[in-house]
Amino acid sequence: MQLMTVSSLNEKIKSLLEATFMHVAVEGEVSSVTYHSSGHLYFSIKDERSVLRCVMWRSNVSRLRFRLEKGQRIVVTGSVGVYTPRGEYQLIAVGVEPSGQGALALAFEQLKRKLESKGYFAPERKQSIPPYPMRIALVTAAQGAALHDMLKIARRRWPLAEFFVIDVPVQGEGAAAEIARGIAYADGLGVDVIVTGRGGGSVEDLWAFNEEAVADAIHFARTPVVSAVGHEVDTLISDFVADLRAPTPSAAMELILPDRNELLLDLDERQERFRRRMAEILAHARRALRREEEALRSLSVASRLRRSAERFETLAAELGRAVTFRLERSGSELVPLRRRIEEQEEQNLRRAWTRLEDLGRALERHNPALRMREGWAEVTRDGKRIPLEKLRIGERFTLTDGVRRVEAECLSNEPLKSGDHPPK
Repeated sequence: MQLMTVSSLNEKIKSLLEATFMHVAVEGEVSSVTYHSSGHLYFSIKDERSVLRCVMWRSNVSRLRFRLEKGQRIVVTGSVGVYTPRGEYQLIAVGVEPSGQGALALAFEQLKRKLESKGYFAPERKQSIPPYPMRIALVTAAQGAALHDMLKIARRRWPLAEFFVIDVPVQGEGAAAEIARGIAYADGLGVDVIVTGRGGGSVEDLWAFNEEAVADAIHFARTPVVSAVGHEVDTLISDFVADLRAPTPSAAMELILPDRNELLLDLDERQERFRRRMAEILAHARRALRREEEALRSLSVASRLRRSAERFETLAAELGRAVTFRLERSGSELVPLRRRIEEQEEQNLRRAWTRLEDLGRALERHNPALRMREGWAEVTRDGKRIPLEKLRIGERFTLTDGVRRVEAECLSNEPLKSGDHPPK
């Protein structure tokens, strides 16, 4: 029997194991996981009877599509390595896949649960899309067919909109970070809506929109964001976070832009309803005006006098009929009654003539034409009648009789002395 040192035995075991198990695939359940600050990943897998320690170096960890969690069933590919100072062996993992489930599908579900727990999908945080957006940012590939389709539909539906194209790669390594930067840049342009997306493709082609960086950019944007990625059957993380999910890029334009033809038809209908309503209002106003005019005429002095005259005539006729009836029944009272009536009428006539004479004399006193014959004229200053004693020396005034107006200037103003009389 050959005597060996511990080191030499470990070296032989290392050579044997690493040469024998260069490429292996091992299935098991994750029993422990440690993401080291160095970027390396340390974990263990187990089955019903054994545990196997595993390590994945940082360069391979960066390519993992999902995060290892305790209890997951996985398939680890790699090689067996031995750490000779401690005589320990472990599986050097090169790749890890979920057992029975794709890595991308698992990564999608993990990120979805994480963002949902952070409130990224909450309906109350979603912003409404303006009904008539005028400035729209399109975060997509400038040479992609999706951009061409979106602009074509936009020009047809709503040519008033102004578009800002932020050119970003939409697939491949680093695309998610570029898309996130594009969304953040568009958010600072003061646009009404941001649309981000691309046309259809495989799960790998669309994966940039399943990255957490894109989800964060959409979540923290102050501007409403529309996710328009792939086809209708494709559902991505960006769809859950965005304020609006469009099944395709073309559908995004259909959803956020009004149709000018529909608006023109709506304006025509509104104009017709407005015309009919204004006609109704004017007709109602005319009817109300006629009612007011009739009410005003009924309240006018002439109308009231006419009604009074009609009432007087009615009363006079009734009085005449009553008198006639009474006279017919009381013939013996005819003479005294007639005398009293004649006396009353005579008194009324005398009073009327007296009043008429008084009015005639008053009219003669105030008639400018009569005053003219008497040598009198009205004195006014600045259009207002003024007594003579109010006139000052040098002040201009106006003399007016029934037929003439004279502009004069006051040369003197003295009261009449005792014994002086005005000219006749």
